[in-house]
Amino acid sequence: MTKTKKPEFRPNEFVVYPAHGVGKIISIEEQEIAGIHLELFVISFEKDKMTLRVPTHKATEIGMRQLSTPDVVNKALDTLKGKARVKRAMWSRRAQEYDQKINSGDLLSIAEVVRDLHRNDDQREQSYSERQLYEAALERLTREVAAVSGVDEAQAQKTVDQVLTSRAA
Repeated sequence: MTKTKKPEFRPNEFVVYPAHGVGKIISIEEQEIAGIHLELFVISFEKDKMTLRVPTHKATEIGMRQLSTPDVVNKALDTLKGKARVKRAMWSRRAQEYDQKINSGDLLSIAEVVRDLHRNDDQREQSYSERQLYEAALERLTREVAAVSGVDEAQAQKTVDQVLTSRAA
């Protein structure tokens, strides 16, 4: 097993894990699994009441990354202001694409999903699966905005809502 360059993640630091969003590294521990010694990041996702252990040498390979910079967060909020791009493809294909964007961990892609699936009060009702994807994307976006801005999720939610409603006006 070759050792790749160790990522620069430290305990008590927020990170983005693509499939789960923003989590906090609690510690770095060593474990022996199937006779192999592994160094693992222990990541806590407080809201989901979940703890994840990621091998340190695989962290960057699987897409774990530092929080976005404030510039990237601003670009994501600007993306929300844009006009929704709804493709004419079948819903199952679009849903698959949205799901991939959400699980990519890329903040701008997640913002695109929120923008495309956002409905104003005067627009038609969302289907259950549309609402599920929208809420998943919105939650990931607001968690990262909150972590980067140093505010709580409720405040980040207000910020995102204001951007979405301002676009409608």
